[in-house]
Amino acid sequence: MSNSSFADLTGSKAVITGASSGIGRAIAKELAAGGADVVLGCHNSVDAGQKLVDELREEGRSAELLVADLRNADEFAKITETLWNESGGVDIWINNAGVDLLTGAGAQLDYETKLRELFEIDIRSSILLSRQIGQRMVTAGRGVIVNIGWDQADRGMEGDSGELFAAAKNAIMGFTRSLAVSLAPQVRVNCIAPGWIRTAWGEQAGDTWQERVRRETPLERWGTPEDIAKLTRFLVSDEAAYITGQVINANGGAIR
Repeated sequence: MSNSSFADLTGSKAVITGASSGIGRAIAKELAAGGADVVLGCHNSVDAGQKLVDELREEGRSAELLVADLRNADEFAKITETLWNESGGVDIWINNAGVDLLTGAGAQLDYETKLRELFEIDIRSSILLSRQIGQRMVTAGRGVIVNIGWDQADRGMEGDSGELFAAAKNAIMGFTRSLAVSLAPQVRVNCIAPGWIRTAWGEQAGDTWQERVRRETPLERWGTPEDIAKLTRFLVSDEAAYITGQVINANGGAIR
């Protein structure tokens, strides 16, 4: 359990999309540890999402599950209305949902299909939801939005995955900077750009990739979902009240 005296989120409501595993799961746990009431967004991994809700409730935290298909833009207004009319609004919104193209069935898709999937989930849903939620936050006079980018998006990485994720995450990183200006001063918007994080793909990556991570990362280790979660908790807290419109690398010092 994290120390709740710093970055205290008591009294805040936070929504984390893609919260059933990996970085999203870690963020949900960290924000709940900070005192926030959390809403866990998921689509296919309902059982895993509900399991996390149950775990958090057993720890005395307030947690709910929000099941939604982010490919369906018709659901966005319904999500916003539900959160404001039934739940009293949202103080913190984390756009973490992203299509998995590195493991499972997603890895077998062709290039064009992968691009379409990234556009629908990583780009389109993040942009449209951020605008809808952001406007509600402006009206409420408060709010924080955090997007998830990628540290290599603006400097490049070889291969199909490098090209595809660079296109998607550069879009989100640029959007973050502009949305922060649009929603200021009531709402802060920032983006975390993770480096090599040991999620599902990292856990099964072969020796060549393990060596590459150590070689390219001055801290000589993979990052963890918890590393990203702790930074997220800081960025959404009052301690970060003067930080907006930033893309912050969380990558162990990697520069190439």
